[in-house]
Amino acid sequence: MSLDKMRNIGIMAHIDAGKTTTTERILYYTGKIHKIGEIDDGQATMDWMAQEQERGITICSAATTTYWKDHQINIIDTPGHVDFTAEVERSLRVLDGAVAVICAVDGVQPQTETVWKQADSFNVPRIGFMNKMDRIGADFFGSMEDVHNKFGTDCLALQIPIGEGPEFEGVIDLIKMKEIRWDEASEGEKFEETDIDASRLDQANEWREKLIDMVASSDDALAEKYLEGAEITNDELKKAIRAGTINRTFVPFVMGSARHNQGVQPLIDAIVDYLPSPIEVPPAKGLHIKKDKEEEIEVECKENGNALGLVFKIQHDREMGSLCYVRMYSGKINSGTQVFNVGKKKRERVNRILRMHSNKSEPMESVSAGDIAVFIGLKLSQTGDTLGSEGLPVLLESVKFPEPVISIAIEPESLSERDKMNEVLEILSKEDPTFTHHEDAETGQLIISGMGELHLDVLVTRMKDDFGVQCRVGAPQVTYREAVTAEGTAKEEFSKVLAGKENTAGVTIKVSPRDQGTGNDYRLSFNRKDIPDEIIEAIEQSVKSSLDSGIQYGYPCTDTMVEVTAIDYNETTSTTFAFASCTAQAFDAACKNAAPQLFEPVMNVEISCPKEFVGEAMSQVTQRGGMVLGQDSKVSSELVHAQAPMAKMFGFSTNLRSATQGRASFTMEFSHFQLKPDGLGSAW
Repeated sequence: MSLDKMRNIGIMAHIDAGKTTTTERILYYTGKIHKIGEIDDGQATMDWMAQEQERGITICSAATTTYWKDHQINIIDTPGHVDFTAEVERSLRVLDGAVAVICAVDGVQPQTETVWKQADSFNVPRIGFMNKMDRIGADFFGSMEDVHNKFGTDCLALQIPIGEGPEFEGVIDLIKMKEIRWDEASEGEKFEETDIDASRLDQANEWREKLIDMVASSDDALAEKYLEGAEITNDELKKAIRAGTINRTFVPFVMGSARHNQGVQPLIDAIVDYLPSPIEVPPAKGLHIKKDKEEEIEVECKENGNALGLVFKIQHDREMGSLCYVRMYSGKINSGTQVFNVGKKKRERVNRILRMHSNKSEPMESVSAGDIAVFIGLKLSQTGDTLGSEGLPVLLESVKFPEPVISIAIEPESLSERDKMNEVLEILSKEDPTFTHHEDAETGQLIISGMGELHLDVLVTRMKDDFGVQCRVGAPQVTYREAVTAEGTAKEEFSKVLAGKENTAGVTIKVSPRDQGTGNDYRLSFNRKDIPDEIIEAIEQSVKSSLDSGIQYGYPCTDTMVEVTAIDYNETTSTTFAFASCTAQAFDAACKNAAPQLFEPVMNVEISCPKEFVGEAMSQVTQRGGMVLGQDSKVSSELVHAQAPMAKMFGFSTNLRSATQGRASFTMEFSHFQLKPDGLGSAW
């Protein structure tokens, strides 16, 4: 398959906008599955985990490959729930284009905003699919206007609806200028194209003019023809729409009702016609690691280049072990060969390469630039690792994940289960970078941390059901952070005789606060000449583990800059052990001089409820020490935007439901860490 015939796409949306249903239809019409699975029946192909079928939500971003009109389409189905942000983030990192599924009734919903902004940060071109056009209250033009107002994006209607809501019967294609209706008896597989009815011709001509006008404003050659009044062919129009989509000048929109098998084939056509191939997106950026320096280079997507791929997801399989999902950016990797893990500086063997279809698979002999496949046999690789060759060690930019904000204590039901539980926790944290676990030094309890109550609930259920670990779970606890609020410097000396050998080191460290939300950073600003690499590595590792283990309360540090300004190195007595210990001592001393404080997580809360319950919903937030930031009116409900400290939000859903007669729903995601003025109480 040539690279220009390949599409790597993701399907992103708010929870319940119909994302997985749309993916099911795409697989059905492209012949990948022979029966349409429904989420409502727990039969969706892409939601293959038992819990996904029970809860009716997507948790893992399943990957699948399908074919349409001589094109290969690699689809990654991503979750819509905010607790699974990491899944969305890591998928967007490796995609070339995306389909944004938007509900025609509700328009832009809170999680739509989150994924849209994530796609913006990765510069992912996208097309829109306005779903649920047959629902009461569906408004294609209103929802497009909502997208335009929320994101400042120009929306390009490629179709207009024939009727809306229960009267929705098909679409008018503004490029072919034909009416399309889907046949119910064949589950939408057959559709009929007819000439536009005279009663709708004026509206169709008006919207085609708008389409040509918007496209021409981004294409000089087309603009010239348009102004001269010359005939613009459909091929010229499609070519210009493709260029505008890839440059993110506008977002083309098609529509339908995936649940009722309407509008999916034109969506697949739009994926092939307008979303970029791997050679049409800017080259990936990577760091070429040379002996004395790192140099940023661009990685061209070509099959005969040096092998280079990014591990963007890891999934555990009972029979095969770790499945590493890899996006290839350059070169080719064959099954049964060795690859070099650039970050870990270790070689690993790729035993097998698989092409995945949801949770089924077929073997491949090799995988080349631009493609996505699963590697089996990699023991050390983790999400974000780069696989390449020792001849050209290039480190691709790793995926950055948000910090976990909620913790629970967990313990095995019997001592014999302890080892098994630790093993399973290792597997789960390797799969999901936003899930961490550690042992509390004071209580000896095992603490697991994640992005929200649902996130941890899903993981604990997986431990019990998928891995058979019997465990007891404590009440959720907030994960606080520590940070310095001033500058502090400390110099420490280390000298100890161990096993008859002297170990010496001297380290000077300066710590200072960073801007809110920027995370930790460290810098080695001393002269590295004549200092062995293992000493430098020992200092770096010690700084990292010191930041993780905190200052006063044992919570990880955030927004803290650590600078190692000077070291005392003696080639006869200095050891890695001495420097690791000395760095940790200097870090502690510097932080104590820099006014350390405790910070608590603050959450963005979005509540959707009918007009008559807005007062009750707002009062539920303010009672918990939250702040209402604003309110939007939707067709069917009101949307309240608020922020509240995580510590006060446990059990919020129960209270909100009882206050609004069960008619309100809410989403909550981490916003930032904020200073707790009393050290342990809330800052609100």
